[in-house]
Amino acid sequence: MLDKQLVYDVLTAALATGGDLAEIFMENTAKNNIVMTNGQIEKANWGIDYGLGLRIILGTNAIYAYTNNTSRDSLLKLAKDSAQAVKASLKEDPTIKSVIVLDRSERAVFADTVQIPVKDVAKSDIVDRLRIASQAAYAYDPLVTQTSNTFLSVVQDVLIVNSNGVWAEDRRARTRVVVTSVASEGNEKQTGTESPGTKGGIEFLNSLDMEKMGRDSARVAVTMLKADLCPSGRMPVIIDNAFGGVIFHEACGHSLEATGVAKGASVFADKLGKAIASPIVNAVDDGTLTGEWGTLNVDDEGATTRRNVLIEDGVLKSFLVDYLGGLRMGTPSTGSGRRESYRFAPTSRMTNTYILPGKDTPEEIIADTEYGLYAKQMGGGSVSPAEGDFNFAVLEAYIVRDGKIAEPVRGATLIGKGHEVLMDIDKVGNNFEAAQGNCGSLSGSVPTNVGQPMVRVKEMIVGGRK
Repeated sequence: MLDKQLVYDVLTAALATGGDLAEIFMENTAKNNIVMTNGQIEKANWGIDYGLGLRIILGTNAIYAYTNNTSRDSLLKLAKDSAQAVKASLKEDPTIKSVIVLDRSERAVFADTVQIPVKDVAKSDIVDRLRIASQAAYAYDPLVTQTSNTFLSVVQDVLIVNSNGVWAEDRRARTRVVVTSVASEGNEKQTGTESPGTKGGIEFLNSLDMEKMGRDSARVAVTMLKADLCPSGRMPVIIDNAFGGVIFHEACGHSLEATGVAKGASVFADKLGKAIASPIVNAVDDGTLTGEWGTLNVDDEGATTRRNVLIEDGVLKSFLVDYLGGLRMGTPSTGSGRRESYRFAPTSRMTNTYILPGKDTPEEIIADTEYGLYAKQMGGGSVSPAEGDFNFAVLEAYIVRDGKIAEPVRGATLIGKGHEVLMDIDKVGNNFEAAQGNCGSLSGSVPTNVGQPMVRVKEMIVGGRK
């Protein structure tokens, strides 16, 4: 993307007035997006996102600037202007200039394994697949009144270089399909969604049963439309696998990121080495898993990703740390620096974040519950990392009565504090499954996996409408 001499010159100009580290993040990202509504193509977009971000770190502070003009003159001007901003933040000129290390003989070059690139597949073939899902949803029940299906392919080429000697090049390919059905009756509407994704190419699309995805999304929408309103109160809650892990991601994972921990703005900031969860809870963030949605060969600071054990037998073992967060905390990076694009400075973020499987079967967990709520599919919500407070919608829910799944209920929400819920988990199933999502934070929206087996929380506040 950039030759070595230009990189050296830009980093030299960036550090001319001081600074401890200068970093370049350059990307060229191709995006393909097809959206179908009610079986008809609404839009089909293809585009390129191209640009470069420059960061200068001084002590535990940073200056960040970006541009989509990567000519030599433009980049040198960007570097010099940023260097002046660094100079303005210094009380006096530094007496020691920073050293730039770019003499490594080998550069770290990575690329995802893609069997079928998106360019090798006719758009009409993708459209036909989406239409199959739409037709299956409409055929499921006359109450289905709307369908929306989306195909997304992203191929991101990045170059990450810094003055400490990091030089990493990576090609990242991701493919995702979202199938949504809306069921309506009178003024009431309910939605069902299936949204699998992978780190790879169009071969993933070939592995999907689009007809089943259409039926499954319609089933949830119709079932919830016909359901009675959810009762409210304190009760045991069984949260199923896959996207059920969004509660751990939001209510705990964000509170383990250095972004908040370094400032003391996390409920877990002083809990390292202490019990923060039930002894049967084990959790990891693993950016190395093959083909998973949140996987990276290197993070967006050029550090090799790794498997970070977050919680072991209920004890907090690690935080998620980016380079700057590590400087503030006095700890090394955990390969957790991420950003949406060159327009964002990196910060600590999750990759594939999971509660690991336990020993109980789903059947045993259900049978052991006299009364409670079974949250089969979770939706979105809100959380405050500093206090751990959360509020999540449940997209598909059922009452558990006398150890059996009983009637469906709609309008359920789960309310609580992340650190309290972790302590109140008394059953962990063996049916682990992951699910794909996009996580928003200070450094933009990034692809992340959530996941867990079925878990039971012995008591939660369930918000309902009756």
